[in-house]
Amino acid sequence: MKHFLKLLDVTTEEIYELLDLAAVMKQYVKEGKEHHFLKGKTLAMIFEKNSTRTRISFETGMYQLGGHALFISAKDSQIGRGEPTQDTARVMSRMLDGIMIRTFEQSEVEDLAKYGSIPVINGLTDFSHPCQVMADLMTIREHKGKLEGLTMCYIGDGNNMANSLIVGGLKVGMHVHVACPEGYHPDPSVMAFAAQYPDHFILTDKPMEAAKDADVVITDCWTSMGQEDEKKAREAAFAGYQVNKELMAVAKPDAMVQHCLPAYREQEITTEVFEEHADEIFDEAENRLHAQKAVLVKLLG
Repeated sequence: MKHFLKLLDVTTEEIYELLDLAAVMKQYVKEGKEHHFLKGKTLAMIFEKNSTRTRISFETGMYQLGGHALFISAKDSQIGRGEPTQDTARVMSRMLDGIMIRTFEQSEVEDLAKYGSIPVINGLTDFSHPCQVMADLMTIREHKGKLEGLTMCYIGDGNNMANSLIVGGLKVGMHVHVACPEGYHPDPSVMAFAAQYPDHFILTDKPMEAAKDADVVITDCWTSMGQEDEKKAREAAFAGYQVNKELMAVAKPDAMVQHCLPAYREQEITTEVFEEHADEIFDEAENRLHAQKAVLVKLLG
């Protein structure tokens, strides 16, 4: 594994290897053990989209691993003035050990990897959010003791989270049920991938059908960054796609809830359900740190 661009590129074996390594990273932190596996290494963190968890987790992760992270925003660099991605990639490759980028187009991430000579990590694009889903899988395995055979239900927009959850969930042997309204389905390439798993994948426009007997219920905000002008239309389209007490009642009694955050209470999830499952959701947020450190060690170590 040279880069971490999208879960479609990653094998089942590599996912489990990263999850096992993430558990080790978490244990080092719990025990207060120094683990400077990336001493002297430098990571560029390019942000063309705002961030809370992505910046904190990567910057803290590099510090804990003995390396250094550089924050680069579009407004503070030549990227924001239109420097070609291929030039940015080649310059950074001569000075750095890795690049993490949080941006809009998946093609920008792919081009950095194509033209550069150092590892590139996708911190989020409109198509994919692989680091978040590694944290989700890590959290589910911590709480349930396994992944294979569990039923994961996703309710909401067929966005980057849906795309990555479908691929990641199916690759580790989960049953994946997705409920999206018409016009908001996951990416066609992801649907083509899911078609290889007819016994493990369901796409429906009925949230209750998707949530039936689920071990894990996952949702995301209805309006992502860059979609603000669609807010009213999206609120109307997703009005019946809320994770609430009634929906959780058809899932398994011990079903857990995941949300990548930020959460907009009383929209995609009720305050009641969020607070009942807050420990699981904030375990998920914390695990961004450990899962990403595993990716960093695997690629830069």
